[in-house]
Amino acid sequence: MNAVLATIPSPDRGVWHLGPVPIRAYALCIILGIIVAISWGERRWVARGGQKGDVTDIAVFAVPFGLVGGRLYHVITDNQKYFGPGKNPLDAFAIWNGGLGIWGAIALGGVGAWIACRRKGIPLPAMADALAPGIVVAQAIGRLGNYFNQELYGGDTTLPWGLEIYQRVDPATGLPDMLGGVAVDSTPIAVVHPTFLYELLWNLGVAALVVWADRKFRLGHGRAFALYVAGYCAGRFWIELMRTDEATLIAGVRVNVFVSALVLIGAVAYFVLAARKGEREDVAALQATPEAPAEAGAESSDDTEDATKTEDTAEDTPEDTDEAEEADEKAEAESRPQEPAKPE
Repeated sequence: MNAVLATIPSPDRGVWHLGPVPIRAYALCIILGIIVAISWGERRWVARGGQKGDVTDIAVFAVPFGLVGGRLYHVITDNQKYFGPGKNPLDAFAIWNGGLGIWGAIALGGVGAWIACRRKGIPLPAMADALAPGIVVAQAIGRLGNYFNQELYGGDTTLPWGLEIYQRVDPATGLPDMLGGVAVDSTPIAVVHPTFLYELLWNLGVAALVVWADRKFRLGHGRAFALYVAGYCAGRFWIELMRTDEATLIAGVRVNVFVSALVLIGAVAYFVLAARKGEREDVAALQATPEAPAEAGAESSDDTEDATKTEDTAEDTPEDTDEAEEADEKAEAESRPQEPAKPE
């Protein structure tokens, strides 16, 4: 009885309606996470010598790319939820129902960030280092959305922090609707491991680790970002093994377990190898302003015109000199006294 009283209750719903408009807790958590990542990343970027507003400009590319990448990864690795008998392929576009794979979000989001960084003349590794702790905190906030959706949990448990799962139904029809419905009975149908909470706390710990290591060792050249990736993957590996929700399996093991291990190895390797590049790069010195090429082009054009004028002047000078000499000789001849004519 005491264990039941100490368990964590789930929200009775994850969707509210403002008239005909659904307000989804999952979407709000994603938006809040993005705001935190951008605002914190901006402060860290400026502190490292970058220009204010750069992170926001990068986010214009990185965020939509990341959302698309996260959804693509989820749909590909959990394709059985959207394709096959009795499935609706159009549900693959219903991102508001949840389902974003962090691996795809980071990969394609990185492509968007790379495009934006090239346009602004910013070194991508330096920008990634500035964003790293904010990204993992955004992931932690996003896990709260899974809490409201009653998803991504583990097996049954009697631990005092077990998560209560309620049966939700559509109020209009009374039919089961675990995602968009409402729990009309607070009696739990299961008490499970809150793996979303485990990952949330782990992510906050990774953020603290990255900030500490970055300050102590002045990480640069993408090493702070690699530390974040390695730390996250280490936690995701064991948390993924605890989850019981439906997932694609390889040899009886969840696919994200393999992905976590492979990405972890890659992140650790990069962290070690990038140390050879030395101390943190000077962002202020490396960053190029986008106006510089245009200004340089204008200056070059002006120089070219000046050079052309100089060459024209240089070409005209010999002619002017000859004419002046002829004029001087003529004047001298006219001023010379005439000799008298000799008698014949």
